[in-house]
Amino acid sequence: MNDKTTIARAPGHCGELVLRRDGAHHEIIANGMFLMDTRAGESERLLITAAADRMPGPHLLIGGLGVGFSLRAALTHPRVHEVTVVEREEQVIAWNRTHLGNQDLLDDPRTHCVPADLTTWLPQSPQTFDALCLDIDNGPDWTLGEDNASLYSAEGVRMLRSRLTPGGVLAVWSAAASTAFVARLRTAFTAVEVLEVPVARGEPDVVFLAS
Repeated sequence: MNDKTTIARAPGHCGELVLRRDGAHHEIIANGMFLMDTRAGESERLLITAAADRMPGPHLLIGGLGVGFSLRAALTHPRVHEVTVVEREEQVIAWNRTHLGNQDLLDDPRTHCVPADLTTWLPQSPQTFDALCLDIDNGPDWTLGEDNASLYSAEGVRMLRSRLTPGGVLAVWSAAASTAFVARLRTAFTAVEVLEVPVARGEPDVVFLAS
């Protein structure tokens, strides 16, 4: 029996956004591509905790709000005192405040939510960050458009490195491994780690760490 129910639809940057309920959980679809759901979140939380454990200071940036797993993990980590969340889909922010039940996270005084495209906002930001945690589309090799793909290019990796404080950490979530992305990270960073999180079906989720 299929009990998926569409709750809301809205135009997005890369096509239609759909919020869907599947039993007790919610799913977000963008331009027909499944992006995220509220079922587990283990790898999204690891994205944050692995970076926060290693970062040299208290200010962490999250690229992509998703369904709130990463932001909740950041706000409960003892080393994180300030979180900047950059999310280009204002409807995703609105759904987090309503259907997804994350109003408390966005209203936390440590949270600064920026409704902007990370690919243009971050290179122009005067700030640097102790950790950059990116959960953009489905990872380096599976993006919704060329603008997001540019983050994972050699030039994008260098830009990300420039927005980190000395000793800062880059963490990138992916739905699959990418040897090409690891190679690009190694051209800009001294240390690169790949953490895998088993999932119920298919390839493990992956968190790339670079410092």
